[in-house]
Amino acid sequence: MVSSVSNPGTSSHGKSVPVLQEILEPTPRITAQADRAAGFVDDRDASVIALLHDAGPLLLCLSHLRWDFVWQRPQHLLSRASAHYRVVYFEEPILTAGDGPQSLDLHVSPEGVLIAVPHIPAGTDPTTIVALQRSLLDTLLLELGNAVAVAWFYTPMAMDFAGHVQATTVVYDCMDELTLFRGASPRLVLLERQLLDRADLVFTGGRSLYEAKRGLHPHAHLFPSSVDAPHFQQARSDRTAPPSDQADLPHPRIGYFGVIDERIDYALLDAIAVARPDWSFIMLGPTAKIDPASLPRHPNLHWLGMKSYAELPAYLAGWDAGIMPFALNEATRFISPTKTPEFLAAGVPLVSTPIADVVTDWGTGGMVSIAADPDATIAAIEALLARPIEPWLTDVDHRLSQQSWDNTWGRMMEFLDSAGSHADRSAITAADDRRTIPRPD
Repeated sequence: MVSSVSNPGTSSHGKSVPVLQEILEPTPRITAQADRAAGFVDDRDASVIALLHDAGPLLLCLSHLRWDFVWQRPQHLLSRASAHYRVVYFEEPILTAGDGPQSLDLHVSPEGVLIAVPHIPAGTDPTTIVALQRSLLDTLLLELGNAVAVAWFYTPMAMDFAGHVQATTVVYDCMDELTLFRGASPRLVLLERQLLDRADLVFTGGRSLYEAKRGLHPHAHLFPSSVDAPHFQQARSDRTAPPSDQADLPHPRIGYFGVIDERIDYALLDAIAVARPDWSFIMLGPTAKIDPASLPRHPNLHWLGMKSYAELPAYLAGWDAGIMPFALNEATRFISPTKTPEFLAAGVPLVSTPIADVVTDWGTGGMVSIAADPDATIAAIEALLARPIEPWLTDVDHRLSQQSWDNTWGRMMEFLDSAGSHADRSAITAADDRRTIPRPD
């Protein structure tokens, strides 16, 4: 259930600003009867109320990514963090039509993370949007009660409205070079400098990012993409039921899953689909920052849309090879695709364009084949289809046995400990004893 709370006030800009503390957590708290008399009824879901008033240490995450979008690094890490912290995931605002007041929708994910989504009227000027985000955040923190143990940033843009938040430890988990993405704000560079000055720890999601950031912060650490191997190993099971929208597609099937945006090499896709009409190319994922009408269309090129994390193994189970057809451009210069070890855990042989981190981390020993153009890509796929899979799987399983998101989070926790984020370790132990958080299927 989604809970929505709002209340208009007045900002220094003359626009309406929420004063959510009058609804969420008055000091002193007014009674439910007084709430009703004032027209304020707390109809929030019990799980939201319970998490708001939990006494556990607070981890506040500021992210540019939707929790319910593609399951990737933030979800893997913070779902594990929720076993130790009260995790609040504060998203970018949704701009809504109409003249209604701004509000903050709250719901608890199945993993036990409190998702906070600001809703702000469309047409609000950028300065006021920042002011509204800050007001919504401050009021939420007021109800959450205790101090922020960890402020965890995925986007420097959040410094505009959350840079004032006092936290025991500030983490910048840099998973992308956002300044190079299409539509990036020109303020990103400045705000990242401010975040780097403020951060106690900088984690980087790939080797190229680490090399770019290590000279900018004394406590930068490399944490490349990891994998939930048991989840993707379900694709190796003969008991996996084929998805209906893929079941009738002819073999061999060559697939991709992930966000479909400016990082994909559409000319490469077009060329290999034309060259091999006897192969089925399957593309899973939502489109972003591109016009879907611009996607190449061929009878053997199938755009099947977004699939949930839980559905992915069933699709990969029916693929003969995987492809990561990334363009070589500014947006991909620093990427370290999480899907690389996920393909391997699923037992799907993989071809990638020469993305730096893929070449460095996976391009040796036959783990991932590298191909830079259509002819080389076709040749690499043909070689994979002809290669015995068992020796490769043995090497893959040995490599993947050395990494997992559990291990990654455990190592991050060690850095948080040493940075002083656990001022009261007993509070975390008590929080661990109180709740068991399920992971996604």
